[in-house]
Amino acid sequence: MRRILDPFDRVSEIIFGVIMVLTFTSTFSVVQSYQLEARTMVVSALSCNVAWGVVDAFMYVLGAFTQRLRERPDPDQGAPQRLTAQDWVGAGAVFALVFLSTFPLVMPFILMSDPGRAVRVSNLIAVVMLFGCGVQLGHHARWRPWRTGAAVAAVGVVLVALTVALGG
Repeated sequence: MRRILDPFDRVSEIIFGVIMVLTFTSTFSVVQSYQLEARTMVVSALSCNVAWGVVDAFMYVLGAFTQRLRERPDPDQGAPQRLTAQDWVGAGAVFALVFLSTFPLVMPFILMSDPGRAVRVSNLIAVVMLFGCGVQLGHHARWRPWRTGAAVAAVGVVLVALTVALGG
C-alpha cells in the first residue's frame, strides 16, 4: 500500500496551516491592535484553518481521482471510476495536518493574558515551525537542512507580509 501522503506533502500541509494562521494573526493584530480578545483569536484562527483544511482536503480528493483517470489504459473501457477509501483517508490526513498545525499557534492566546504579547509569541512559534518544516524538507531532499529551514522560514515571513500588505 502506498503512503497516503509522502514526506513533502505532509510538511507542505503543515506549512500551509502555519502560513494561514500567521497571516490571520498578523492581519488581526494590525486591524484590532490591542483590543484583541484571546477567545476571538482562538476561534477565528481555528475556523480559518478548518475552512482551509476542508478546501485542501477536497483538492486532495480531486487530485487523486483525476490522477487515477489519467492513468487508465483506455478511458473508454473499464468500470466507472469511484472515490476510494484511500482517497477519503488522504483527505482526512490533509485536513488533520492543516487543522492540528493551528494549535501551537493559538496556545499563546489561551495561556497569556496580554493579547499583544500573545500575538508576538504566536508569530515566533510560527516562524520556528516554518524553520522546522524547512529542516524536514532539507532532509527529505538531501540538501542542507539548516539552510532549507532558514529559506522556508524567510519565504514564509515574506509571503505573510505580502498577504497582509495586499489586504489579508
